[in-house]
Amino acid sequence: MGRTLAEKILSEKSGKDVCAGDIVVCTADLVLGTDGSTPMAIDLFEQMGGGAILRPDRVLLSQDHYAPPTSDATCGFHRRMSAFASTHAVELLAVGDGIGFQVAMETERVRPGDLVIGADSHTVTCGAFGAFATGVGSTDLAAAFLTGQVWLRVPETIRVELEGALAAGICAKDVALELVRRLGADGASYMALEFVGSAAESFSPEERSVISNMSAETGAKTGVFPTSIWRSDDHASFAGSLRIDCTSLQPLVAMPHDPARAVAVSEVSGLPIDWVFLGTCIGGRANELRDALRMIEARGGIADGVTVAVTPSSRRVRDSLEREGILQQFGALGATITETGCGPCCGTSPPIPPPNARIISTANRNFRGRMGQPSATIHLASPVTCAAAASAGRIVDPRDAP
Repeated sequence: MGRTLAEKILSEKSGKDVCAGDIVVCTADLVLGTDGSTPMAIDLFEQMGGGAILRPDRVLLSQDHYAPPTSDATCGFHRRMSAFASTHAVELLAVGDGIGFQVAMETERVRPGDLVIGADSHTVTCGAFGAFATGVGSTDLAAAFLTGQVWLRVPETIRVELEGALAAGICAKDVALELVRRLGADGASYMALEFVGSAAESFSPEERSVISNMSAETGAKTGVFPTSIWRSDDHASFAGSLRIDCTSLQPLVAMPHDPARAVAVSEVSGLPIDWVFLGTCIGGRANELRDALRMIEARGGIADGVTVAVTPSSRRVRDSLEREGILQQFGALGATITETGCGPCCGTSPPIPPPNARIISTANRNFRGRMGQPSATIHLASPVTCAAAASAGRIVDPRDAP
């Protein structure tokens, strides 16, 4: 019997020939911690008797969720992380350096066949580079500091066939929303999603990152794109399959308060919008923000009464956009350029939308209370669909002439 990609990677990292359902202890190639998870992990590490991090070269910490910190408590989190990183010779990304897993991918710390764990559910984004990447809790993060290892159940795999090509006005985010719509919020719970097919092979690393990122919204343990070396055997056993014809996709919009409630943009065209969020770990890369700016400029700018917040995903992205003048052009149009990181998406750092805000966002989640405003209604869409709404003051089809 052949093995799936997930089974192959976890066999390699556990030193055993394993299959779906097995419980394994694996050596991690990269361990990621954020300011939302590391302070608790430090407490647990100390309770475990941790005197030293086993492989500090395999650990990357980031101050990306409270970016910038807005209270004495969150400032304290950052001080504690800084002291811990200094003591244990661990690399620390400070406020403004970027989202941890985004920086890890940019700096080639994620390679095909790697096992990447991070105390952030969207660590799955690293699957775009052929890694088995998954989120863990602070307890597992602490144990990984101490031992360099993590225990996992080898997941069953759903084979997701992405075929065809994206038409004009259709983005990888539309593919991701269709994936979540088809599988549901827990339709792939503790399973691996393996993306194959002609479209999957043609997608850029940035497009793959969007789709792997939103695997988390299906409950998946990982969402991985194969490479020429790391891929499933021809006779591997899959728990299920799903086919998405990218050629026939329409722009999609996820309705509040569930990423799986995606509908065609035509079904919600005309809904008023007064807040638009462009950025963070999905929607905040250079190509996505370039596309959004082109759409806004082509439609005559930002509509009166609409607030647009722009959050780059990393310092590298921010620097690139500044060199090109992209962020300056956003600013000239009246957009607010925020600190790099996760803060506005999570509602842990400003800007926070006002009460009863009607939002459309490039982010991956729109749960009630997301972005720090419980009374807000949040829709999810692609960068170009969000940008078109910013110009119109309402949801519109980005393919239609203004």
